Amino acid sequence: MGVNQKQVRVGLIGYKFMGKAHSHAYRDVSFYFDTKAKPVLQAICGRNEEGVKEAAAKMGWQSYETDWRKLIARDDIDLIDIVTPNNSHAEIAIAAAEAGKHVFCEKPLAMTLKQSQRMLEAVEKNGVVHMINHNYRFAPAVQWAKKLIESGRLGRIYHIRATYLQDWIMDPGFPLVWRLSKEVCGSGALGDLAAHSIDLARFLVGEFKEVSGIMETFIKERPIVEDSSGLSGKGSSEHKGSVEVDDASVFLARFENGAIGTFEATRFAGGNRNGNRFEINGEKGSVRWDMENMNNLDVYFHDDEEGNQGFRTINCTEEIHPYAGAYWPAAHIIGYEHTLTNLMVELMDGIDKGYSPLPNFVDGVRNQAILEAVQESALTKQWVSLADVLEKAKTSVKS
Repeated sequence: MGVNQKQVRVGLIGYKFMGKAHSHAYRDVSFYFDTKAKPVLQAICGRNEEGVKEAAAKMGWQSYETDWRKLIARDDIDLIDIVTPNNSHAEIAIAAAEAGKHVFCEKPLAMTLKQSQRMLEAVEKNGVVHMINHNYRFAPAVQWAKKLIESGRLGRIYHIRATYLQDWIMDPGFPLVWRLSKEVCGSGALGDLAAHSIDLARFLVGEFKEVSGIMETFIKERPIVEDSSGLSGKGSSEHKGSVEVDDASVFLARFENGAIGTFEATRFAGGNRNGNRFEINGEKGSVRWDMENMNNLDVYFHDDEEGNQGFRTINCTEEIHPYAGAYWPAAHIIGYEHTLTNLMVELMDGIDKGYSPLPNFVDGVRNQAILEAVQESALTKQWVSLADVLEKAKTSVKS
């Protein structure tokens, strides 16, 4: 422990895909960054004792629990990190806040807007630090795009077109894993993928005003899952269940500042393993980014001389680029895991200083409202106003 470093004793609930990613970030943040607060891998929690015990040993956790309630009740835990399926986020987060623990939660924040609002009320009432994991904000190239937009280099923003394209469930024989269960996750590609695009749009462009969307489920039945891990699984050859979430969602958006946007989230885009991309066009220039090439930001400025105009590629790995200077010399690129490490810098600073860094549960509620608006629009086949959705839910989210 460094001189004057404050310990933040973490209790992580969940130990598979995102549990591994979060564990890595906690272990690495103090290696790369001089944070005044240092996470301590105090305890990890999972229902399968054999599995969580093995994960604890492999990932460096000091202890483990099989009941999240026991984890929250422990006096040696300061921060509860929730990487469980969506249907348990609210219950765990509210209990953690009421126990005086800080809360870090995976996205989407909840199953419904009302549920997310109860989570926000709980963390605010109990005065705990809260944050939601929209880690793609923390790619240095995305942070650089934010700086260009805020500085006025792009001028007034006209467009954002965002896609999140995957193809991992195109096989009709792929099993009915929890990410395909409405009871567990609330929605499919919309909440799992479009939630990230929505957060990036709010971060870079501004608040949504209204949306118009469609949702589609291409494979209506799938084999009942027998075993799953991460984005893979094994299904029954005899029994099938109904798919009740969307395989794909597409929607249009108008923003409060007059910009317009198109969004597409699908798990049926063959050849796209993790195509999280956006392009933003303004009156003075444009930027575009692709998670599969995450260190680079393509930029275009209208005032470049004639004959030399066009997109140029900026490799955002120099010391001037946000977070990049903590890692390697220029062009020695970083990866997906470092977006979470960068996020942890902000979370540790928030806990040290007593504030909730962005994106926090307020952002989570706003994101949930947009997801709900898209779902309503898909049902009614009409444009849906975000103000109306928030009013219906009787939320008190601050603008």
